[in-house]
Amino acid sequence: QLQLVESGGGLVQPGGSLRLSCAASGFTLDYYAIGWFRQAPGKEREGVSCISSSGGSTNYADSVKGRFTISRDNAKNTVYLQMNSLKPDDTAVYYCAQGRYYYCSGYVLSYVDTWGKGTLVTVSS
Repeated sequence: QLQLVESGGGLVQPGGSLRLSCAASGFTLDYYAIGWFRQAPGKEREGVSCISSSGGSTNYADSVKGRFTISRDNAKNTVYLQMNSLKPDDTAVYYCAQGRYYYCSGYVLSYVDTWGKGTLVTVSS
């Protein structure tokens, strides 16, 4: 069974940091671009970041550029999202997704084949 499982969410104060993980089971992530998305309460899901299969290309939404870093460890079949300088506006359920191809077309992953179930990030004092 193909699965993506996110972890690492939680409650953090403004200015704090979290690292999200996206672990794959049932398939290898090596050949696919992976994207992170988020959905805040009452809002549509939006793309946050995307990383190519090799990790050589990364892209970010303007709202997170300079604060978030996407990375991957193909040996561990895991993709990460390091989130620093968190703001209340970053509060959302964060989802990872596996793309159909090895590349990203910008920061929004296209042609998603598999979604994770999400992990909640709450930024509040």
